[in-house]
Amino acid sequence: MRDYKKVASRYGTNDDLIALFDAAHRRDMHVILDLVPGHTSEEHEWFHRSCKVERNNYSDRYIWTDSWISGGDGLPFIGGESPRNGTYILNFFKCQPALNYGFAHPERSWQKPALGPDAKATCDAMVDVMRFWLSRGADGFRVDMADSLVKKDDEGKPYTIRTWQYMFARIRPAFPEAAFVSEWGRPEESMAAGFDMDFYLDWRWDGVPNGYNMLLRNVDDPLSRKGDKSYFNADSGTPISKFLDEYEPRLREAETADGNFNFITCNHDTARVAPRLSQREIALAYCTLFAMPGVPFLYYGDEIGMRYRALPGKEGGYVRTGSRTPMQWGANDASGALHVSDSAESDTRAGDVTGGSYLPADPSADAPTVAAQQADAESLWHTVRSILHVKGECDALRSGATFHAIERDRVFVFERSTHLQKLIIAVNPSRDCKALQLPDGSYRTIFSIGENEISGTSLRLGLQSFAILEAE
Repeated sequence: MRDYKKVASRYGTNDDLIALFDAAHRRDMHVILDLVPGHTSEEHEWFHRSCKVERNNYSDRYIWTDSWISGGDGLPFIGGESPRNGTYILNFFKCQPALNYGFAHPERSWQKPALGPDAKATCDAMVDVMRFWLSRGADGFRVDMADSLVKKDDEGKPYTIRTWQYMFARIRPAFPEAAFVSEWGRPEESMAAGFDMDFYLDWRWDGVPNGYNMLLRNVDDPLSRKGDKSYFNADSGTPISKFLDEYEPRLREAETADGNFNFITCNHDTARVAPRLSQREIALAYCTLFAMPGVPFLYYGDEIGMRYRALPGKEGGYVRTGSRTPMQWGANDASGALHVSDSAESDTRAGDVTGGSYLPADPSADAPTVAAQQADAESLWHTVRSILHVKGECDALRSGATFHAIERDRVFVFERSTHLQKLIIAVNPSRDCKALQLPDGSYRTIFSIGENEISGTSLRLGLQSFAILEAE
């Protein structure tokens, strides 16, 4: 993050982004931006000023120790990079100095208190960034690592929660319709902080999956089916109950706060599920996720099943790089490449490219493309388009509709309902046909993948099938 108020030249200009806002709004669409509040680039002007020996308004914008030989009190740090006496704290990589939102319990002379004067100055600067883009047409923000602002926070993140409450109190009155989505993963905390939505993040630490990871990525090697215990892998035998045990309490937290707990198909930090999962397995997964509560986030390229590729790391991507390849449009531009200008204004820092695509696209002869899948009525693109249309048309698939799990084993059946509509959603990811009993009533199929047959309150699900049934 070199400049919060300027579009990186590789993507265009501020005017280009404002034109995008306007074009989206004319189509009744909304655009939210990615906000990274926890750190900037070491090339940011704030940091340049913070590095100066002379005291100035930016001296405490970042976290500095008070001696060039000081460690970071357990936090990563860098020294010897500036004339200022002291070392500075990092969030992740050496180029990412941490912004100063304070410490929950300062123990060293250089540690500032959360919501003290220095921390509030950082908050005010971030509110100014939000105001800058919202006033130009942005509709909100997805906030990176929103739970990590205050250092050494207590269990439950109380100081980070109060920090966000401070910022929201200063931005919400002017922009009450703005949407804020947190990368947090704990709705009870994120919504107490003031966010509208939270992501159900896909984590797998030291081989131990969280609930969401059990659905699609419960495997050590993202390119291999060997040892894959993901629920949507047809051969895994994994029941849905392990996922639900973690998911349902989180969902109730979000509902209690009148917020949304959202699924992602993938993101820039996560391995794409293709080619490990088949197109049918992916279709079942996405249809299920899109029928669940919350606002689904579809990562670019997932609608055509773009594949994860084992690529060398680029710009700190490491294993994540293989999920960041260009969109595969097909037709006249099979690579969908982002071309970076070789002008004087273009990015020329280490790792940037000129005159070519950011990363190599999938070179396989059968690489999925938008053009090819639009021409194939049975493609994943058409399936995703159809289920999103159904979601938009069905009252019981919108935010606020209830969720109740009926079957929690290998077959997953759940009910979504409002006072206007009741739906039963059933998915069978296995290679065997399954029979089950439905709640009393009469039903008709309004969307399906594979075979399903209703007889009274009996439902027969074909192998690897999905169905949405509407109560009549």
